[in-house]
Amino acid sequence: MTAGNTARAWQRMLSGRRLDLLDPSPLDVEISDIAHGLARVARWNGQTSGDHAFSVAQHSLVVETIFRHLNRATPDEMLAALLHDAPEYVIGDMISPFKSVVGGDYKVVEKRLEAAIYRRFALPPHCSPELKDKIKKADTVSAYFEATLLAGFTPQEARKFFGQPRSITREMLPIEPMPAVEAQRLFLARFEAIEAERTAVRADA
Repeated sequence: MTAGNTARAWQRMLSGRRLDLLDPSPLDVEISDIAHGLARVARWNGQTSGDHAFSVAQHSLVVETIFRHLNRATPDEMLAALLHDAPEYVIGDMISPFKSVVGGDYKVVEKRLEAAIYRRFALPPHCSPELKDKIKKADTVSAYFEATLLAGFTPQEARKFFGQPRSITREMLPIEPMPAVEAQRLFLARFEAIEAERTAVRADA
């Protein structure tokens, strides 16, 4: 609580922006804050093997890689895939079992943040159902590889929860856990590469 017992519903970002969680503005969203935050949020509650946590930033790179392998994607769709977990730079990564315990109220905040983030980068505030399904498929494939290679799942367990990936192999994916600063750098580099493609498409239109 702050002075006067008024709950604080905003977070100060390293860029200097003050992001209101209840009414987030696209003007307060910066890709540098997203990359910094996601690179320091651990997937699987940190229960992964290796010297470094497997971050949401790295997971986002894996998902976007899978998404491109599975689809003839436009640059806008690639960016939507890269940013599919971007709200977690504010709310963290809540594992699926915990989501089932707490219910769906957190989804309201997540959806508002998602809309602000997508609008900030000139995307529709929410993905179409078709695009959402394609990104979810890539996310599920990523979860299978993360589960079996990093999180201690047997292949049988992982197939039960995530299915058996088709046409994607471990060698295609940047899945070896990396330091936060490297995940942050690569996330920003991929963002910038996609933005360059989006600019080129607009110039040709």
